[in-house]
Amino acid sequence: MREIRLDLLLLSLALLFAPAFSDLLLSKVDRRIDLTSHVVRITSTLKVENAGTDPVSEVLLAFPDTQAKNIAYLTASTIEGKGKTKSSSVSLPIQVVHPDGMPPSLTWHSVSLLKGLSKGESLTLDVLAVFTHTLRPFPEKITQAEIQRVAFQESAYYLSPYVVKVQSLTVKHSGQFESYTKLENSRASGSEIKYGPYENLPSFSFSPIVIHLVNNQPFAVAQELVREIEISHWGNVQVTEHYNLIHGGAHITGEFSRLDYQARPHVRGASAFRNLVAKLPPRAHSIYYRDEIGNISTSNLWGDSTKKLLEIEPRYPMFGGWRTSFTIGYGLPLQDFLFQSRGIRFLNITFGCPINEVVIENLIVKVVLPEGSRDISVSVPFAVKQWEETKISHLDMVGRPVVVLEKTNVVPEHNQHFQVNYKFNNLSLLREPLMLISGFFLLFVACVIYVHSDLTISKSSTAYLAKLQWDEVQATVQQVLNIINRCLTIHGKLEASLRDLSRTGDVQACKSARKSADSSLKELSKELRPVLILLQSSSQAVQILPKVEELVAKERELQEKLMLKHSTVVDCYEKKSGGREVENRVASIQQKITALRQEVDDLLEIIDEI
Repeated sequence: MREIRLDLLLLSLALLFAPAFSDLLLSKVDRRIDLTSHVVRITSTLKVENAGTDPVSEVLLAFPDTQAKNIAYLTASTIEGKGKTKSSSVSLPIQVVHPDGMPPSLTWHSVSLLKGLSKGESLTLDVLAVFTHTLRPFPEKITQAEIQRVAFQESAYYLSPYVVKVQSLTVKHSGQFESYTKLENSRASGSEIKYGPYENLPSFSFSPIVIHLVNNQPFAVAQELVREIEISHWGNVQVTEHYNLIHGGAHITGEFSRLDYQARPHVRGASAFRNLVAKLPPRAHSIYYRDEIGNISTSNLWGDSTKKLLEIEPRYPMFGGWRTSFTIGYGLPLQDFLFQSRGIRFLNITFGCPINEVVIENLIVKVVLPEGSRDISVSVPFAVKQWEETKISHLDMVGRPVVVLEKTNVVPEHNQHFQVNYKFNNLSLLREPLMLISGFFLLFVACVIYVHSDLTISKSSTAYLAKLQWDEVQATVQQVLNIINRCLTIHGKLEASLRDLSRTGDVQACKSARKSADSSLKELSKELRPVLILLQSSSQAVQILPKVEELVAKERELQEKLMLKHSTVVDCYEKKSGGREVENRVASIQQKITALRQEVDDLLEIIDEI
């Protein structure tokens, strides 16, 4: 706290001897400071009057150097109308200037007016300044059980090179404060501390104040965030965000007890944060959240027609000084973000971080365009570093152009839309499909050539001849197996005719099926005979021939038993025997048939293995 007061004292002494700058004056200044998060927002409403004779085209804004180094976002706009009809117009251009004769401890910004302010005229400016790293943890180190307190320094008077007639200051905080600098017309009420109104203050008036308050909001600081936005003209925009996050608040000292934290998280971990919420576009899909270890399941997703909220929870609670790294990814419909006009395509997407109230020390946005994109240009509503590089991905020939944008000290106010314009030939869309088709075609051609190529050294070698003979044996055995399978099919038809006989009692139909089966089996027997002779004459069939012959023998035996069973059943039906008598007569035959079928199946499996 002593260091803070010393800085304010030195600045006050430097401003005592600063001269007034021009004939402009501020008839009314209303400042509002928001300290509810670790991002400090100061909104100043300035009523500017020209009390001189010459027109004025700019208004100067002054910030102490200690404060100016932490400015992340600064904007100014004119306000039109009064009361409920009051509205802000287009933002005015702002640039850093160095006016002569001013104190060296100040940083100056010039607001250019749309038209000159003539003698006696006035206008109202709305100035928003967003600061980072302005709330200093005090004390800088705390235990797990302590709450986080911060100190904020400012001036109760508006620092300006112009005379201020009437001004007031309102400081909004989280509702708890330890102390604040008490001045004339200062008071604390609820979650606000008010200073003023103060009247007829000269230029460069400065009255230092320090507010010591409680702030347990997440001091989430991304030391680096890399956003990669990859465009695919096949209908998708893939966004991948890599975070290196740190808790920028008071560092925790001493041991950490997870047991105490889980038992009383709001007491034994008041200064820590467990989750963050990312606001994603409403049609985001394929959302994931992971780190170096793998997927993190402690996340929730919900939304409606206007937004999707992704609540992410790190693997451990984040205390002051603790770090974590993770990745968020999601897909977006192409038609929502990519548009085309007069042959030019342009991507319109947000620049900053989707997570609430995160300060980004270094943000890198990479826009990966389709291969073949040309005439690339970028439009960003604020200053950024920009360069181009190339990314080699799947099915690329020369690589995809990548537009890289880099900005430091980024706050939620930077989450504005920016545009990337480029030209792209629609015929380039066919490049990847044609590459795939050509690749598969060449692969199939190579396979066909390989299969039909004879890579043997000599066709008269013993090994080659043995291979040919074995191929002939395999073909012959396959013929035998086909014939046997056809015989087994006929066996099945005979069994089916007996089932039909038991259901309908039609003996003539059953005899007709028997006659057809006898004829078919005789034809198959004639077809099998020369095949067996060919197999017996081959020297390469020594190993498999016994099993084939055994299979043929078992099939014939099975055929005989089936014919016997068929004749017995038909005879019983002609004699009008009872069902019990039929079963008794064929029981032993059926047992033999079952055993023979199992033997035939086993032999078929053995031959297949050989």
